[in-house]
Amino acid sequence: MHAIIMNEVSVCLTFDVDAESAQIRKGEGPVKISKGQFAVQRGIPRILDLLKKYDIKSTFFVCGWVAEKYPECIQNIIADGHEIAAHGYLHEELDKLEFNEETIVHEHTNQILEDLAGKIKGFRAPYWKLSKYTLTIIAEMGYSYDSSLMDEDRPYVYSVPESPKNLVEFPVEWYLDDWVLFEQLLQPPAAVFETWKAQYDAIQEMKDLEDSRRVYTLTSHPSCIGHAYRIQMLERLIRYMKSKQANFSKLQPIAAEYLL
Repeated sequence: MHAIIMNEVSVCLTFDVDAESAQIRKGEGPVKISKGQFAVQRGIPRILDLLKKYDIKSTFFVCGWVAEKYPECIQNIIADGHEIAAHGYLHEELDKLEFNEETIVHEHTNQILEDLAGKIKGFRAPYWKLSKYTLTIIAEMGYSYDSSLMDEDRPYVYSVPESPKNLVEFPVEWYLDDWVLFEQLLQPPAAVFETWKAQYDAIQEMKDLEDSRRVYTLTSHPSCIGHAYRIQMLERLIRYMKSKQANFSKLQPIAAEYLL
């Protein structure tokens, strides 16, 4: 556990490695599939170079299908010291699955990822869609945290229904998701930078946050943030956060502190 600095913010840069998994599941055409493939061909290499440049370790939420198709890409992420967490198999909409179907998805994905990365401790739901079973299933599998809910702006310990186990929840939000701002709202980098910077500044300044619980969780997708002008914006944000004494972290070490 690192020493707490007054108003220090732990920044968790997280990346959802979907590649073309959702497009394959939906049976979409070559153009949409190719957009997902950009993640592996260009996005992830650029992200890894950027993180290495600033000595940052991050968490990558990986679909099981992606790990099967692109094991070398996932091994490159692992080799750089980043954390691998689960993100469904084919980027399923979990709220549309029956209990047994969903359990198979989690167990299959977990086995694929553990064969590459060792014990998996974290999960993020594709589309941030949870079923009524999801958190119970992953808790019973031995996961220690989830990052899919929106009821807070700081991590907290979640009491899992129908289970004696707890999970640490790292809340998410649409305005801290690159896909929404860039791909859906078509915002320019300057606007996205100002939004993400403003949230960082607010977390550092808000008086209702304990100094040991100032955590900034950003969700990005290699097929989105990996484009040249967007990765430059992310680098600018990293430089700004470093100038404000941010502490960059993977999710699992923070979850471990909450569960002590």
